[in-house]
Amino acid sequence: QVQLVESGGGLVQAGGSLRLSCAASGRTDSRYVMGWFRQAPGKEREFVAAINWSGSSTDPADSVKGRFTISRDNAKNTVYLQMNSLKPEDTAVYYCAARYGSNLYRDRMNYAYWGQGTQVTVSS
Repeated sequence: QVQLVESGGGLVQAGGSLRLSCAASGRTDSRYVMGWFRQAPGKEREFVAAINWSGSSTDPADSVKGRFTISRDNAKNTVYLQMNSLKPEDTAVYYCAARYGSNLYRDRMNYAYWGQGTQVTVSS
């Protein structure tokens, strides 16, 4: 199993930046895909971005493409989400997720392990 802990959320003005981190522990010796999802109040949890084990392949959602960048440092068992040009509609709880394997998926049902989430609030 993999345990995930997010950090880095907070309050930021529109146009600002934040970097989220997700530290993995437990069975991290096997290759696993990491993803970021978010959930705004009253809305479904939605896909934000995913990255494969080596970091050579990423898949950002259209809504964040060009603004958010997902990356990982396997030596630190950590995945990052750099968020630039933030908008009020980016306000949500952000979750990281993991699944063993190499394929990138946007459907949250494909991810077995989840963090507890970190709140991101963007003021206008």
